[in-house]
Amino acid sequence: MALWHAECVLVEDGLVEDLWRQQSIWSQTANRMKVAIGRARSAALALTVGGAVLATLAARLPAAQATASSVLAVAAAVGVGLVPVLRPGWSGRVLRDWTRARSVSEALKSEIYLYLAGAGDYRGEDRDPRLRVCTDRARQEAADLLRHSVGIEPVQRALPDVCDYGSYLQVRVDGQVDGYYRPQARQLQVRLGQFRRVELVLAVAGVVLGALAAILAAVGLGAWIAVVTTISASVAAHVGAARYEYQLIEYLRTADELSRLRRDAAATTSPADLDQLVVRCERIISIQNEGWMAKLSSTPEQEPKR
Repeated sequence: MALWHAECVLVEDGLVEDLWRQQSIWSQTANRMKVAIGRARSAALALTVGGAVLATLAARLPAAQATASSVLAVAAAVGVGLVPVLRPGWSGRVLRDWTRARSVSEALKSEIYLYLAGAGDYRGEDRDPRLRVCTDRARQEAADLLRHSVGIEPVQRALPDVCDYGSYLQVRVDGQVDGYYRPQARQLQVRLGQFRRVELVLAVAGVVLGALAAILAAVGLGAWIAVVTTISASVAAHVGAARYEYQLIEYLRTADELSRLRRDAAATTSPADLDQLVVRCERIISIQNEGWMAKLSSTPEQEPKR
């Protein structure tokens, strides 16, 4: 345990502080883009559901209410017609740009933590030039995304309280496991459960409507079966596009791997082994980030068939 806490390394004035501010800007930029994508998806879902309901209502109104029927039909047509217009807001380049912005944010954060811990490539005297080169490369590769950060100011926050292997494990690893991955997994599980219940209700409604339509043919419930089917398919597509199940599995898996490495550290006495353990932690976090970003930036048609 004693080897966990070595003499804290010196931090170059202004270098890490500036990168920490840049990381805040990139993180907020990615968050802003993610919110816009979520809104576009939700709006498309609402328009699809609303269009199906309004179109059916328009068709079911009696001839005496022709005006109301026409208004509903036009509203349904406009709503459904807007869905393709909204599609670029959650797919294609917009989705890729968001994942790239998040990638820069996470890359800066990873290098900063390794630097503060004095691990990996940041153990030698050339650690400052290495940090500059690595972080400059990450930012330059995403320079075309800077337009999305206009108006964003860095959040005023202190650097992570990391200066050796022990503080890295406590601040970075424990923070990721208990402060991010597991809480996010719980939120995703709740959200996924909500959508699954909606899908179950829609499935039951479809069965009930089908039975009633067969018994009460004169009532004309058959049209509403199509509405329920459309809504059910739209909800399923929304859940699939958001990759809730994939993210849930990845968050839980990453939290488990980091927890295992944290336990291994308790029995590690070699400084070299501890250094490699810290690097492995960052690699696991990086792999998780790259994995879900690649998954989210792909469309169902682009995914390989299994």
